[in-house]
Amino acid sequence: MTSDITSPLVQKPIKMVSPCSELLVISDQPDCTQALRDIFKQDHAISAVSSGDQAFQTCRNRLPDLILLDIVMPNMEGLEICRRLKDDPDTTEIPVIFLMAPDHPEAETSAIEAGAADIITQPIHPAVARSRVKTHLTLKTQSRLLESLAFIDGLTGIANRHRFDEGLEAEWRRCRRLITPLAILMIDIDHFKIFNEVYGHLTGDRCLKEVAAILKGQIGRSHDILARYSGEVFACLLPDIYFDGAMQKAEAMVRAVHDREMPHRDSKTAPVVTISIGVIVTIPGPDRQPGEVISQVKMQLSEAKQHGRNRVCGRELPGYFANAL
Repeated sequence: MTSDITSPLVQKPIKMVSPCSELLVISDQPDCTQALRDIFKQDHAISAVSSGDQAFQTCRNRLPDLILLDIVMPNMEGLEICRRLKDDPDTTEIPVIFLMAPDHPEAETSAIEAGAADIITQPIHPAVARSRVKTHLTLKTQSRLLESLAFIDGLTGIANRHRFDEGLEAEWRRCRRLITPLAILMIDIDHFKIFNEVYGHLTGDRCLKEVAAILKGQIGRSHDILARYSGEVFACLLPDIYFDGAMQKAEAMVRAVHDREMPHRDSKTAPVVTISIGVIVTIPGPDRQPGEVISQVKMQLSEAKQHGRNRVCGRELPGYFANAL
């Protein structure tokens, strides 16, 4: 599918993420669960399950920020639940705090070896529980901040290639698990080499930053990823969006850059800076790897250039789970 861009665009605001943390309680003891609800209900969103299987299902649907886990559980011990959470790439970074009886040093040692971040003894003291949960949520936030600094492109301030590659792997696993679509966009500034030759590299850097800001303004969801892929090429991950929606998003990006009217007098496409975008949408499955889809989206970008640039070319790849929808 090829789409020419002519109509104007109103940019969408970026959705802010709520500061409220989500806690998951894993316990088959109603009194313990209620006590934790009473302690944390004013500051955090709390969900509770009574078995390991329910915990894994909850984490598949929505990852909590921290887990409070009773070490004594039916069917599957708390230690085994913790080990499985730590072995899963999607849940390994979630802090797990064990709930256990006091004065059991061997159990405490086993909990730490299983991957626990901390231990709260029962009966639960509210001030101690609040303090330890706050500590580990703060440490997690600080860790994420340090990681984010390593994932930022120094020129444009958006994500870098490393962040994109990690995000692709994570979203590929998540979308495969939930049987939901994933859209990948590859975005190139048209005739950027000529732009640098005419206006100089400092102006070229300003152009890159301006285009990055425009593209970022088109992403309205906190879990979408926009990254500088290489040079004047950007890439975007849009999870949980179908083909028509991804094409509309890409077309809006092309319009927004064109309508900013940044001069590009020697461009062979238009007297202003423009972009071309390739789009691929698929439902990830075991029959395909992320690298194959990157190759496909690069082909769509190449097709957009061959058809005159300042446009979008996209394709929907049949997914392994397509018949399940």
